[in-house]
Amino acid sequence: MTLYELCQHDVICISTGKNLGKVDDISFDEKTAAIQNIVLYGRLKLFGLLGREEDVLIPWKDIRKIGRDVILVETQIVVPERKKRLPFMI
Repeated sequence: MTLYELCQHDVICISTGKNLGKVDDISFDEKTAAIQNIVLYGRLKLFGLLGREEDVLIPWKDIRKIGRDVILVETQIVVPERKKRLPFMI
């Protein structure tokens, strides 16, 4: 599987059933070249003008199954909730 194919997968937490987002990157151990984490980039603040939230690193050992569409993880890492937007009114 290539990184491009991995980035097409949604990451789902088994314990909560929540969609944590899509894989954006992976990090490697410099000495052994083994995959350490999958990276989910933080959400943009004001279209990226104010930067972005913290990136979420999910350890490779927390991955339970990589399927055709999703990656199932069992992790204790807390992913920030998206704030609900109020409908735009004119």
